[in-house]
Parts: sequence; C-alpha cells; structure tokens
Amino acid sequence: MVPPQYVQGTLDGLPGGVPGADGWPDEATSLRRTTFVVLDLETTGGAPDGGGITEIGAVKVCGGEELGVLGTLVNPGEPIPPFITVLTGITQAMLLPAPPIEEVLPSVLEFLRGAVLVAHNAPYDVGFLKAACARHGYTWPNPRVLDTAALARRVLTRDEVPNRKLGTLAAYFRTPHQPTHRALADARATVDVLHGLIARLGGHRVETLGDAIEFARAVTPTQRRKRHLADGLPKVPGVYIFRAADDRPLYVGTSGDIAARVRSYFTASEKRARISEMLAAAERVEAVECAHPLEAEVRELRLIAAHAPPYNRRSKYPERAVWLKLTSEPYPRLSLVRSLGPEDEAYLGPFSSRRSAELAAAGVHDAVPLRQCTPRLSVRTTSPACALAELDRCPAPCEHRISTGEYAARAVEPVRSALADDPQVLVEALLSRIGVLADARRYEEAAVVRSRLVAVLRATVRMQRLVGLTRIGELAAARRAADGGWEIAVIRHGRLAGAGTAAPGVPPRRVLELVRATAETVSPGHGPVPSASAEESERILSWLERPDTRLVETSTGWASPARGAARFRDLLARAEAASTRQVPTERT
Repeated sequence: MVPPQYVQGTLDGLPGGVPGADGWPDEATSLRRTTFVVLDLETTGGAPDGGGITEIGAVKVCGGEELGVLGTLVNPGEPIPPFITVLTGITQAMLLPAPPIEEVLPSVLEFLRGAVLVAHNAPYDVGFLKAACARHGYTWPNPRVLDTAALARRVLTRDEVPNRKLGTLAAYFRTPHQPTHRALADARATVDVLHGLIARLGGHRVETLGDAIEFARAVTPTQRRKRHLADGLPKVPGVYIFRAADDRPLYVGTSGDIAARVRSYFTASEKRARISEMLAAAERVEAVECAHPLEAEVRELRLIAAHAPPYNRRSKYPERAVWLKLTSEPYPRLSLVRSLGPEDEAYLGPFSSRRSAELAAAGVHDAVPLRQCTPRLSVRTTSPACALAELDRCPAPCEHRISTGEYAARAVEPVRSALADDPQVLVEALLSRIGVLADARRYEEAAVVRSRLVAVLRATVRMQRLVGLTRIGELAAARRAADGGWEIAVIRHGRLAGAGTAAPGVPPRRVLELVRATAETVSPGHGPVPSASAEESERILSWLERPDTRLVETSTGWASPARGAARFRDLLARAEAASTRQVPTERT
C-alpha cells in the first residue's frame, strides 16, 4: 500500500479547529485561561513523509501552571544521520527499544485534546505530526496553533534580538530552561518564551486567543494600530460604515455578523491595497443594525448611492444608468437617454454603462431595419440618405422610400413587441446572421454579433423580471431564519418598504402587521424601476426567488410574459459561456 502524500503547509493554514466545539478553546478565550500544549519534535532531518520523528516532548500549561508532561523517544524506522546525532545526542542504540510513531500517536493526540498547540516554527512540527497521522490512518484533530517564532517576529524588534531562534529568545527572556536540541528541554524553554511573549502582547492590546493568532500573522502596522475600531460592534446582521476624522463615509459594507466582518479587516487575510489605504484614514466604524440580511443589503446599496464612498467600487452612482427608448416621431429610432418620461412606452434597460447600451442597440439594428441616424425626419420633405441606405442596411425613410405605415410594420412594431413581450423576432434574426457569418468562416464577425445578441437578451430578461415585480403595489413575504424564526419583508413597487424578524415562538402574522403599519409609503411611477434602483429590486428578486421564501400576500398577481425573454435563458447562458471561452462561433 502506497502511503498518502502530505504537503507541508504554511503558518496561514495552521490555525484550525472549530471554536468551542469538542472542548477546543474559543477565540474569545483570554490567554490567561487558555490551555496550551507546547510541543517540540526531534527528527532525522528529512521532509515530513509520515516518519522521521525521533523524539516528542510536550508540556501542558494554563495560567502559568504546568498541568502535564509527555516525553518519549520514537523509533523512526530508519538510520539517524551522523550530524543529527552530533546535534541532539540521540543515537541509534537509544532508539532501538523505543516505540514506533504509530504507537505513540494516540497518546500525543489525546494530550492535545482541548488545547492550543504551541511550537517554535510550528509549520515544521505540525507538518511531521499531520504526515504521520495521514500515513497511519489517524485523524488529525486540527487544533488551534500558535507559533512562538511568528509571535516573536511581531513583538520583538531587531534592536532587541538579532534573530528569532529559540536559544536567542530564551537568552533574551532569561528563561529558567534553556534549549538543548532535546524535545522535552526545548518544549520547556518554549513554554518560558511563550510566557515572556504573552507578557509583551498586553502592550499591543492582545488579550484573547483569537487576537494572538491573528497578531502572529502578517498584519500591517496600520491594521494593528486600528484594530480597536472593531471593539464593541454588535454581532447581528447590518451595515458597517468606516468614517474619516471629518465623519465622511469612506467605505460601506454589509454582513450577517457586523462584529466578525469588521474584525476581518484587521487580519492577515485582508490584502487589498485600497482597503489598507482606507484603514489608514478611518477613525471610527458605525454600525447600522438590520432585521435580516436582505434589509442589510438594501441599506448598503442606498448608503453607497447617497454618499458615494471613495473606497467602494460597486453600486455607486445608480443615477448614471442609461436607457434605450423608441422616439415618438413619424420615423422612430432608438435613442440613448438618462431617464424615462411618462410618454415613453417602448424602452430597454436600465444599462449600467453607455457601452452596454450601444452594444444592445447594435443588436437591434442588426435584426430589424430601424434607422440609425439622429435627425428628426419630416414626412413632407426629404433629406439626403447615408451610406447605410446604399448598403441596404436602412430602408431610407429620409428619402421617403418607405411609408410611415410600412416602416412601423417592418421596423417599429417588431421592436415594441420584442421589448414588451416576445423577443423571438430579434433572436431569430441575430441567430440567422451568426449562422451566415459562421458558414462563411467569418468567425470574428460572428462573435461580434453574438456579443450583441447577449446584450439584447440580457437586458430584456432583466427588464421583464423587474417589471413583473415593480408593477405590484404591495407584496409581503417571509423566510425561515437560521434560529427558527422568520425574516419578514414588505415590498412596494420593487422597493423594500419594511423589514422585521419574528423570533422563534412569536406569531409571524402579528409581526407582519406591525411591519406593514410602519412601512414606507411608496408611490407608483413609470418604467421598470419606478421607486428604487435596479440593483435594489434585483436583490429583492433574488431573495423572493429562493426556494425557502414564502409569498404571504400580494396586491396583484406576480407574472411575466408567457413567451417572454426568460424562455431564452439557456440560449443566453450558452452564448455568454462561448463569449467567455472565445471559441469560434459556428451554426451549432
């Protein structure tokens, strides 16, 4: 049987265990009340492959008191290199009667139970133990790990110690035990060094196990200096706002647990340069508690739209959305506009950028002979035709080659029908054009048309979904919360008007009536998103469409066109996937 391979990890991958589960210490546990098992191994010097351990020494301590000791030689089942014997004093004769690692592991794992594993250069020692467990069929318990070498790199400066070797640190702290390259002696020296480092951590406001583990990792001085901003925040769903000294919002975020999320900004896992810059400018964090995650997401969007925080990249400037609409004139055309008026009846959007709107407009022009020029045309006088008429890409209404009625039948009505109801006429025309180009092996041109098809379908599906929701005057819905209660939302014209939570045992209907009574009054308006941003209505749609969300009441039916754009979702997914892969477009 070939033993399983083991790849040694790094310090970032070491802290494990489930906080509070099976006796493992919680991250909030004070360092003074944390039980540590300080461990050291002696090995044959090779890579961790499941063997090679020659001696194990471990000391269990809590609050400065020694609770237990484990020490044993281990027969590695292989010769010991001479330089290891010179270094440690362990000879081949000493190891012959010693038990093999598979007999020692059960005692070591039991000794580790419920404690934090501490080692000097922990990845090395943990790597050998994990490899041995994997080779001999034992489950590694994945305890929390604290590395005294990493702690020393954060706590002690080069002026204090020239390096972070165990012997150097033991001499610096004047420990009663000195390392001798024997496992138990080195473990005892590491205990003394650990206590010396913990004493120094108090000056850095590191008092809990979780603080110590994060402090040992590669956090920046700014993160370390500003970590107090996370103190006292609630552990509830909501929005958090990093504010500058002048109270300006710098960054707005949301989380199901505000306290945990904000703390993560001050850990080694946060590596974004712009966030580091934001933390340097931040002076406080404001928390806005919400009834449930949906309300938190909506409040985040509204705050970002209202304040445009400089370090938020997404969801800013919803007013910059653009629309395509059919103009009201004898020979209508597509016009790019910033907003819709009550007189606008045929439109597509909203688009997040001008480029995406122009791509969809090009798709419409590929499918139907809608004019692309911008002047307002007269039914009485003619004007010169452009090159598109000569290329047979436009019926030349400017020269009156087509009547207003025929133009409406051939160009305008297909677009109106496609945007409001069934886009099949556009889809078929674009697919036919893609097929012609692919047959001629003009794959790059076919890919361009495919991207236009994607833009048209994506915008149409999105708009018809939004219209289905925003035309409803009031919709009440509920969803089971993780604690057994209910998350309740009242939506009016696509806007979250009220939110609440019914705790376990509280009748949700009573809470719903209270939420409805205090909900925001939302007036109907014109267009797919009359009362909220498109992103807010889409977040609500995602919440409503979850399998565990129940519709309680609605003022009118929630419906979409029977032959609407949604039936082309599979086609849209395939086209988007093909665009991502950049493969040649073929008729199939």
